Amino acid sequence: MSAITGIYHLNEEPVNLQQGQGLMTALQKYPADDIQIWHSDKVFLGCHAQWITPESIGEQLPYYDHERQLAITVDAIIDNREELFERLQVDRNLRKTMPDSQLILLAYYKWGEESPKYLIGDYAFMIWDEKNQQLFGARDPSGYRTLYYYRNQSHFAFCTTIEPLLNLPYVDVILNEQWLSEYLAITGMIDTVDARMTPYRHIEQIPPFHSITVYKDKIKINRYGTFTSEKQLKLKSDNDYIEAFQDVFQKAVTSRLRTHHKVGSQLSGGLDSGSVVGFAARELRERKKTLHTFSYIPPSDFEDFTHKLFMPDERPFIKTTVQHVGGITDHYLDFEGKNSYSELDDLLDVMEMPYKFLENSFWLKGMFEKAEEAGIGVLLNGDRGNFTISWGSAEDYYATLLKKLKWLRLYQELNQYSKNVGGRSLRRLPEIVKIGFPIINQIMSKGAPAELPVLINSDFAERTGIFNKLKKHGIDRTGWISSPNLYEQRRVLFEDMLPWNAGNTLDSKLSLRHALWKRDPTNDLRVVRFCLSVPEEQCVQNGLDRALIRRSTEKILPEKIRLNQRVFGVQAADWVHRMIPYWNTFIDEVTQLSMDKRILEFIDGQKIKSALITVKDGARPEYFTNFDYRILMRSVIVYRFLKKFT
Repeated sequence: MSAITGIYHLNEEPVNLQQGQGLMTALQKYPADDIQIWHSDKVFLGCHAQWITPESIGEQLPYYDHERQLAITVDAIIDNREELFERLQVDRNLRKTMPDSQLILLAYYKWGEESPKYLIGDYAFMIWDEKNQQLFGARDPSGYRTLYYYRNQSHFAFCTTIEPLLNLPYVDVILNEQWLSEYLAITGMIDTVDARMTPYRHIEQIPPFHSITVYKDKIKINRYGTFTSEKQLKLKSDNDYIEAFQDVFQKAVTSRLRTHHKVGSQLSGGLDSGSVVGFAARELRERKKTLHTFSYIPPSDFEDFTHKLFMPDERPFIKTTVQHVGGITDHYLDFEGKNSYSELDDLLDVMEMPYKFLENSFWLKGMFEKAEEAGIGVLLNGDRGNFTISWGSAEDYYATLLKKLKWLRLYQELNQYSKNVGGRSLRRLPEIVKIGFPIINQIMSKGAPAELPVLINSDFAERTGIFNKLKKHGIDRTGWISSPNLYEQRRVLFEDMLPWNAGNTLDSKLSLRHALWKRDPTNDLRVVRFCLSVPEEQCVQNGLDRALIRRSTEKILPEKIRLNQRVFGVQAADWVHRMIPYWNTFIDEVTQLSMDKRILEFIDGQKIKSALITVKDGARPEYFTNFDYRILMRSVIVYRFLKKFT
């Protein structure tokens, strides 16, 4: 893993090496196993390398291939190495020790600008093609590695992080109001629909699933692939789907165990992280290695106020998984004294931009800190599982059966589902009708539907034209996807919005800070394409939601976890409780920002005042899902960030 950077002059002037060294100096705050540069008259390349995989130890980066006249700097772990070795006809004697950088270089030499289509893994790279006098680079499909750039008429510069670029003498630090308007107008967890933008007007990023070509004074950004498969998968039997899934998922997990350090994994009490752990531990056991798991738990003074359906402390389920799977050293982390407010400045420093995952922010960061202390090189997780391996909403699927008039099948499914989760089957029918026929829901609803309040100042929204832009992406004035259809929302998220960009930015930059790599097999390109091609009846079946992963983990996970449809983990239930010691300071800061004319140009001051009324009697932990609380926290996050520009 590496932080990479470079400069290319578009006007044929020689590269200023002092500026290149300045970029490298700005990266010194990150740990490194090696620091190297390469340059010619036109190009400067740098690499701040961290050796994660066995092949990366002692790797020369940047690397110049004299025979092919190609230079590369790269931040990557490639997962389909064996496939690429065969396609590229690499000498078998070279395969075991060949680093991923040279493999990418060979792929570019063979396929040119089409090369990213053949790569599976997490990567960001830039290649100087001396023969063709061009720079070419790419970012992986889910944006697990970051790559920012600056360009004007004479300069092009790129870097893994934003701050080094801001230190260049020709870069003006100016707020990108268009980015901020999208961040404030979208009520969901996505920061923007335009993944090229950043909060800085002159700094852009290569979006996930895109490549960049810089030739003379022209820059071209291309999308090189999609997640979706054109054809639906059609296999002969249910067991065939299980076997096919197990095969593709095991490959995804196994390929992510490649490190000369220890292997860790985040583990909750649910299916997604449990499945990752189950498949990983099985593979590591054959290698006589232990898997380290890291689990978040509430502080000791937290009193559970949630409904019996929810479980803030998932230890009973987690320990059941650990005991059943075996070969695990488990760690339970309560991060005493840490909370969303106390860690705010540090997270802004890591992210280099505002963020929305405020409830879980402090422990997501803390996981990296504890994993680093334990000597972990790769930290697995199952963050994208809800959209891939454990896809399958029973009520949404039953709504499609209703619309297709498959009433007998619906009746049978509802009966079995009710046996699994409890309660009478017909009581769920009204909700299914609402999902299947949203127009009926609108007619029967009294008054306007409840909407999450949008935080953006209306004058700012009008000036930036943000709602017209969001409408083109399927987001209405409520700040979220207008389609009520869950399947359409899934398609939009995967194909149009690249929603993983913000969360994966955190993972990429925390990985860099702590010299370890967070990796998600549930979002492996092979796994995603497989799951998106599976017929819906494989995902909801015999009264089981998320049916494919439940059937595929028989004997791998304990039945208590595999078949659980009654209790749900809720890891953010304690975020308000944790803030109680800081509550007065927090409210004082909100009150201060509510009178700050600078921030009120962007945020709706009336919404802030209304939210302050909700919290006037002090912190109430049971309000952890209250949107007013979230509005206030998001406002403070933006407020702190905007101080950089004043």
